[in-house]
Amino acid sequence: MARLIIPTDRDNATVKIGGREVALTNLRKLFWKERGITKGGLLQYYADVSRWLLPHVLDRAMVMKRYPNGAEGEFFYMKRAPVPRPEWIEVCAIPHKSSNIIDFPVVQDLASLLWVVNLGCIDLNPWYARCDDPDRPDFLNFDLDPVEGAVFQDVCEVAIKLRDLLDSLKMPNYPKTTGSKGLHIYVPIERGPLQKEVWTVAKTIAQSLEARHPAKITAEYMIAKRPRGRVLVDYNQNAWGRTLASIYSVRPTAAASVSAPVTWEELERGITIEDFRLENMPARLEHVGDLWKPVLGRQRFDLEPVVAPMRPKSKRIVRKRTAA
Repeated sequence: MARLIIPTDRDNATVKIGGREVALTNLRKLFWKERGITKGGLLQYYADVSRWLLPHVLDRAMVMKRYPNGAEGEFFYMKRAPVPRPEWIEVCAIPHKSSNIIDFPVVQDLASLLWVVNLGCIDLNPWYARCDDPDRPDFLNFDLDPVEGAVFQDVCEVAIKLRDLLDSLKMPNYPKTTGSKGLHIYVPIERGPLQKEVWTVAKTIAQSLEARHPAKITAEYMIAKRPRGRVLVDYNQNAWGRTLASIYSVRPTAAASVSAPVTWEELERGITIEDFRLENMPARLEHVGDLWKPVLGRQRFDLEPVVAPMRPKSKRIVRKRTAA
């Protein structure tokens, strides 16, 4: 497929993709003033990496975090897909409090990806489960961040300790940078257990790791109670409605860093967050491909034997289970 070129000589343009027209606005507006990166440059990045990114966000509700004035400006969250919108934008209806149903947009192709990014979404924040069953995740995740006094190298060391624990549990695991301060570790799981059950398993693992390495790790939920110099192994991003920046998301940092898949060998050798940026990620992908392609495959961990004993007997008789 020919590379889609985002115009650089005008503020507004309409691009045609697969028979669909996407109106793009404010293309020459600076989104990273010091780096000279425009909104059009951000759109060009997502167009360039779309063939690797899209398989990881298909069929998932997208929480929009909008930066209308770029990375240095204020942002706001938006869940409901705005109206009017193109008729080809799919939505994912998810019930929330007070029986309120929210229609989240779904990024299914390049046209819908550029439509969402054009709203000022620098990073992408997809739901942890697919739209056909939003209460049954197909990932278990850990968000590793340095508490004050810790550095990124500490995060890498803790990630390796977490990997070793997951390996001992026979759980496949894949790391990526957050693009901000830390690392994300994902475990692909078979769909079946409910979100609260997945959260419980993640909490148990995080607290077990903390117990093994109390001088290095905290799983404390309360910010004020987190010990200085530790690395937080955050399991709470598995909770209802929480999201993490997706794979290949640009982050609103000064470096325009990207949430990038890495190998465990790279982590052991040493990396920095700034190694992976909007400017160099497309070339890295051309060179190494999608390191998270196995995450999309069938090698998923079955949590059912783990969570089944936790359920009240009354809830063990009939279980809705969806195909993986």
